[in-house]
Amino acid sequence: ARRFLLTLVATGYANQSGRRFSLSPKLIGVARSWLSGRSLWSFAEPIMREVSATLNESCSAAVLSGTDIVYVVRIPGRHILSVSLQVGTHLPAFCTSMGRVLLAGLPEKERVELLDASPIHAKTPKTLTDRKQLAQAIEVAASDGYAVIDEELEVGLRSLAVPLRDHAGKVVAAINVSTQAGRVSVEEMRRDFLPVLRRAAQRIEDYFAVQ
Repeated sequence: ARRFLLTLVATGYANQSGRRFSLSPKLIGVARSWLSGRSLWSFAEPIMREVSATLNESCSAAVLSGTDIVYVVRIPGRHILSVSLQVGTHLPAFCTSMGRVLLAGLPEKERVELLDASPIHAKTPKTLTDRKQLAQAIEVAASDGYAVIDEELEVGLRSLAVPLRDHAGKVVAAINVSTQAGRVSVEEMRRDFLPVLRRAAQRIEDYFAVQ
């Protein structure tokens, strides 16, 4: 425990006076950011539930964490998917729809560095593993404003994601809808799912505008 406290002191999050430790004002900024994030997802969750109910599919939100995405909201659909996902789940960014749009939202230099640092290996026979092709797919996601993953993460799983931007236009998160490949085609996802997801994203982004 003392080592943890000394680490907090060294990074400025705690103060030390002899054998006594106390939290520093720097921690207030972290707490404010965390509380602000929770407020966002508390606001977003009912909107995502509407998406899930409208499409009868699961709807999730994630943020980027290094070369992974981390789920921050998860609304299960009525249909059972073999992949087990919940809040806190980490998945590789390179082969997920939310990961692709989050990578697409980064400055080019940072995007290249993260892609180079990603441990890339095939999850299924359809997984893109060629880094040049991946870079192109991410550029397409940046241009289109959405990404579709067709059985690259798991056989039989398709997903479509759009970015969430803050008031300054920076991509800070992503939301997606996942479905079974045998039930909904990629073309149907673009036609039926994308407009619903984009409307939900706009409503969530409007929340940023009043913060």
